[in-house]
Amino acid sequence: MTEEIKTYARALLALLAIVCTAIPARAQAQNWPTKPVKILIPFTAGGTADTLGRIAAQKLSDAMGQQFVPENKTGASGLIAAAETASAAPDGYTLFVSGVGGLIIASAITPNPPADVINGYTHIAYFGGPPAVLLVHNDVPAKNLQEFVAYAKANPGKLNYGSPSPGSQANLAFMLFQKETGITLQNVAYRGASQAMTDILGGHIQVTATALTSAAGTIKTGKVRPLGVTSRKRVDDYADIATFTEQGFPLVAEVWFSLSGPKGIPPDIVNKINAAVIKGFKDPDAQQRLARDAIDPDPLDPAAFAAFYKSENDKWGPLAKEVLAPDIK
Repeated sequence: MTEEIKTYARALLALLAIVCTAIPARAQAQNWPTKPVKILIPFTAGGTADTLGRIAAQKLSDAMGQQFVPENKTGASGLIAAAETASAAPDGYTLFVSGVGGLIIASAITPNPPADVINGYTHIAYFGGPPAVLLVHNDVPAKNLQEFVAYAKANPGKLNYGSPSPGSQANLAFMLFQKETGITLQNVAYRGASQAMTDILGGHIQVTATALTSAAGTIKTGKVRPLGVTSRKRVDDYADIATFTEQGFPLVAEVWFSLSGPKGIPPDIVNKINAAVIKGFKDPDAQQRLARDAIDPDPLDPAAFAAFYKSENDKWGPLAKEVLAPDIK
């Protein structure tokens, strides 16, 4: 055998080796899943994360012919589920409900998060989430955001702002709004939205910001005035509430959730899950459930969703660290 033929044979064998290793991987992705898939939900039952995770689990089960099993794994503001996922095998059989609060903000204010928010996970599909709303008691004369900013500047220190959850995105969004408009309010911290809603109804605080779904009942009393929602567009069931952007303040802050997994899940599996979630969330029963919580997710493919995740991390991560954990470098 001449040296030229030997060289050709070696090259051919190397090519065959590459092809033979690639075929099983692709076949594995096409056949996936062959066993139940676990979806960790980092918050308790009944909340938005739980609802969205269970809708996704059902739609994925229907689409794949295999069980996607939701499991509530609470703790550390969402990072217990994130840590278990980050350490799992990247085979697509362990996923978790991630999002702006339970991963981006929680990681930013934790000295040792389980993994890098962007590079330590595979971000797969966008679920969306409810926008925040800014409410004022009827004693505050402002009818829109411009009037509110003017009133707050003319009455420094006279408005009490009820913070229903200091680490929430709704609270961070309003703190960013204060920073950008140069207004200063007296902060009153609460353990949750319900007590803040009670106190704004009673006039003990004059201002609060929380998820629109948490404030819906309070708004219907007519004793508080919604000045703006942080959604990309107006919410159909609350069409009379203008967005922040419409009123000249380009602030978009939806308390969104998503589906993520360990770093390194094969792209074919990621694409398969992403397409099934987008299709499933468009089903009439899912749309009805999402509309109840003012959720209108964009159908982002994996590349667009990865870019969105990075932009949200760049936006909210540094702010959370600055405001909530200034000693973390």
